[in-house]
This record gives sequence, structure tokens and C-alpha cells, in this order.
Amino acid sequence: MFRSRSTSKDEQAAAAKVTADQPQQPRDPQAPKGRPTPKRSEANSQRRAMAHTPANRKDAAKRARETRRADLAKQREALANGDERYLPVRDKGPVRRFARDFVDSRYSVAEFFLPLAVVILILSMINRGAFQTYVLLAWMIVIALIVINSAVTAISLKRALKQRFPDENTRGAVAYAIMRTLQMRRLRLPKPKVKRGEKP
Repeated sequence: MFRSRSTSKDEQAAAAKVTADQPQQPRDPQAPKGRPTPKRSEANSQRRAMAHTPANRKDAAKRARETRRADLAKQREALANGDERYLPVRDKGPVRRFARDFVDSRYSVAEFFLPLAVVILILSMINRGAFQTYVLLAWMIVIALIVINSAVTAISLKRALKQRFPDENTRGAVAYAIMRTLQMRRLRLPKPKVKRGEKP
């Protein structure tokens, strides 16, 4: 039992000695390497990535801030010119674009909320008899009109989305459109792409 184990050890040592004594043959350049040779463009991109890799945490944080600042600048430019490649996620896609065009193609009471609120606020400072009652009544009428107009817009848009995008997820598009109606047309972002009365 002990003899066979020692014999096998001697055989292994002898084989290792023979292998060490043999001169190493040069590698055939045509022989396979066990991995595919990368393309020149891939190798160059890997070298550039390694060259631009930050050396420490401070450089990495600085690089991240610069990248984030560049992305935000692209988003601001896209919101102004409508370039969908760089729009924020909430504004991307054909569903959101249709919702924006649906709102921008018609008038809504809600978009005049801010100017009307300023006018009513100024009128409320006039304290003459029953004038305050009329101001309060005007304020309630404006709010009621906004609610009714928003409800009509939501129902119409939901119906149009079902017809235009029957197989796509339209969740959140109606709320997105209603929030857009609260902004004045010239202040809306992304900028309107359709005119009043034009079909979206």
C-alpha cells in the first residue's frame, strides 16, 4: 500500500523532470489562441476607456458631475427644440407626444388660471359694498370652469388614446396632459408642435 503511493510520486517527479528538460517550442502564430481576436475599433475603445478611467474617488465624482451637467444641458435643449433623443423619460414616447399635441391643439380654461387669479386677487383688494361678493363668485366660477374643462379633456383624451394606441400602455398620459393644461401655452415644455385647431 505505502509502496504503490511512493512509486506513483517517483513517476510524477520523473515526468516533470523530462518536461522541464525539453526545450519549449515556439508558439505557432496560426494556432488558435482560445479566444477571438478583438476588432481594431473594439480594442481602441477599450484602450480609450482604460485611459479615461479616473484614478481615485475624487476624480470619479468630478467626472460624474460633469456627465450629469452635460446630460441636463442636453435635456434643456431638447425641451426647447423637441429633440426626443434627449427628452426626460416622462416626456418620451409616441403616447406622451400625442397627449401634448392633443392639449396644444385646443384652448383650455386652465391655461388662463394664473392671469385670471392675478386679476381676481387685484379686484379682491377693492372693498366697496357687495363688490367682494361678486369677486368671490367670479373666483368660484373660474374654478368650476377649470374642473369641467379638465374632466372633458380627460374623457376625450382617454377615448382618443384607446383608438390611437390600443395595444400600448397609456398609463399616466391623461394626468400628464391635464398638468400641461395648467401651463400657459408659451411656457409649456416641450414646446408645442401643433397650432390651435390643428389635428394632433
